[in-house]
Amino acid sequence: MKIARRIIFGILVCCVPLLLVTSTLRWEVSSIRLYEYDFDTYNISDATGLEKDELLKVAHQLIDYFNSLATTSQVTVEKNGDTFDIFNEKELTHLADVKDLIQLDCYVQMIVFGVIIVSIAVILAFSRRHWRTILRSFFYGSILTLVLAGIIALWAIFGFDQLFILFHKLSFANLLWILDPATDYLIMMFPAEFFYHATMLAFGAVIGESVVIGGVSLGLLKIPRSNA
Repeated sequence: MKIARRIIFGILVCCVPLLLVTSTLRWEVSSIRLYEYDFDTYNISDATGLEKDELLKVAHQLIDYFNSLATTSQVTVEKNGDTFDIFNEKELTHLADVKDLIQLDCYVQMIVFGVIIVSIAVILAFSRRHWRTILRSFFYGSILTLVLAGIIALWAIFGFDQLFILFHKLSFANLLWILDPATDYLIMMFPAEFFYHATMLAFGAVIGESVVIGGVSLGLLKIPRSNA
């Protein structure tokens, strides 16, 4: 039983960073404010020749597509009085690959959340010091998250290009993610600066969430046992 408790404790610790990362990524993908902020910050209208309303129409379509609320990522836009489909076949195929990756993130998030609920239920049922065990797992999970997020965030700060390329090589089985900024609207709309900002925002959010969880857990652990 002691070994089983340690295993469950370890599982909970490892689940904390997984839940925070997958939840943060899911939020970013669906945040129209993030898209709008970066369109304005990086002058995407100038790069594409599209008005802001047209860019936001594309962003809304992508959000719906990634969340399975739309069957296609294709969008008809207007530019200088002409209308056309913004993405070519290469871009559409890559966006399908991106959607698969995002859906995997959602599945992992749901599975990890379920594992956390089951683990907590087991601890509550079989551990005398159940609340302290749960709080300790959250505290150490937050520490693990801070360490991992801190290391990767530093990598992103000092070597984002290498991290970006490695991520794509590991995530995709093809080279469709290599786009031409002169002809492909997908890379015009989402340049490297967009992904750098999104990456740093994600790590900042994960680190902030970890600090809150770790701080609350530590504070509750310091309550005398008789009152905990």
